[in-house]
Amino acid sequence: MNPIRSATLFQQKSIQSHALTSDCYGIFNLLTSDTLFEEVEALLPDHRERMFPPTETLSMFITQALSADRSCQNSVNQAAMKRLIGGLTACSTHTGGYCRARQRLPLDMVARLTQYLGTIIDNKVTDDWRWKGRKVKIADGTTITMPDTASNQAKYPQPKGQKAGLGFPICRLVGITCLSSGALLNAAVGHFKGKGGDEQTLLRSLQDSFMPGDLVLGDAYFPTYFFIADMQSKGVDLLMEQNGSRRKSTDFRQGQKLGERDHIITITKPKKKPDWMSDEHYLATPDRINIREFKAGGKIMVTTMMCPKSAPKNELKLLYKSRWNVELDIRDIKTTMGMNVLSCKTPDMILKEIWVYLLAYNLIRLMMIQSALMTNILPRTISFKHSLQLWLVWVQQTDGQDVGNRQALCLLIAQQRVANRPGRIEPRAVKRRPKPYPLLTKPRHQARVEVIENGHPKKLK
Repeated sequence: MNPIRSATLFQQKSIQSHALTSDCYGIFNLLTSDTLFEEVEALLPDHRERMFPPTETLSMFITQALSADRSCQNSVNQAAMKRLIGGLTACSTHTGGYCRARQRLPLDMVARLTQYLGTIIDNKVTDDWRWKGRKVKIADGTTITMPDTASNQAKYPQPKGQKAGLGFPICRLVGITCLSSGALLNAAVGHFKGKGGDEQTLLRSLQDSFMPGDLVLGDAYFPTYFFIADMQSKGVDLLMEQNGSRRKSTDFRQGQKLGERDHIITITKPKKKPDWMSDEHYLATPDRINIREFKAGGKIMVTTMMCPKSAPKNELKLLYKSRWNVELDIRDIKTTMGMNVLSCKTPDMILKEIWVYLLAYNLIRLMMIQSALMTNILPRTISFKHSLQLWLVWVQQTDGQDVGNRQALCLLIAQQRVANRPGRIEPRAVKRRPKPYPLLTKPRHQARVEVIENGHPKKLK
């Protein structure tokens, strides 16, 4: 065969293999599907026709977040390859246009689209999937690190215990998820260090996400007097572990006894108004509220569900155990999808990157609940990682267009079930040894000077 012809065929095969890994157009077709088209159109900003319009930019951003290589160069290369394979005019592989398009992408568009998807998923949940027909929402927080740039450090400073140049900027994320489906309903991001970034503050900013009749699960950070009072005024019940500040004062000999280590007590409003609260809000908060305390599973729990017949202690204990699902949701977002370490270099882009991950997470959850509805199984019994893997392959192969294959995809997603392992305990330790290198204990520029002068330190034994 002619060497030139052989080289050309080799190049064509290489281009085609790379094109198969470019799934941004598949995600674009999902975002413009019947389910999301009207909402996406309503949220689009005014824009000129460019190489990277908002919807395509968002699709590429999602693809970038889910890729092993999360560089902008890789995303632009994939888009250029796809255009070339599709017979379109070749575009530049320089990243400047795409980076500017990401900067123009409105944060509000990504956040509201994520919340809209969460609402769609939540509305698809049937009553028999819920706890006694009630919507149960879980509140929890986590932290995320990001590149060590001056602007990121200024907005999200590293912990005080770390020396300058050795730590990473860190932010706190508090999210609200649906217990039945795992969908993310809303989230708030704040700094890790200093006032205004704690989990209680971030949860207060999300209180509009709770509707009358909802039931909120949370850990011991959240059941403060003012949060309980606000939830009661909205007709929202809660079930949480007792706040640490009250744990020592709990005395089951007091109050209205409901059973063994189960009673209703009255607590009074703190005399000092919190700094974050307005005078009007403080005056409007009742001076006393009633709560139910009970001990189960070695923990003291707090709830606003007072009736021991409609909400027996044993049932509440089992319900609170299901709060562990939010830890699995956080693991899916941070570890399975890769959000534990962000990539963007500025605070504004960090926020967009977080919401892009959350949007991608809800897209997977949408496929999972559609699978659950088709096969009549609980959404929580479906493997998230299995769903993500199948979904990525599907959008790569079909561009997200083949509706018939989408139904077959749902059946494949439902095949892998998550085992029910209550009370599972595993050591928090790793078996594989790390590489024998010492930790970096001084700023990198100082370490370079020492390497030049003295050579590399010896490996650890």
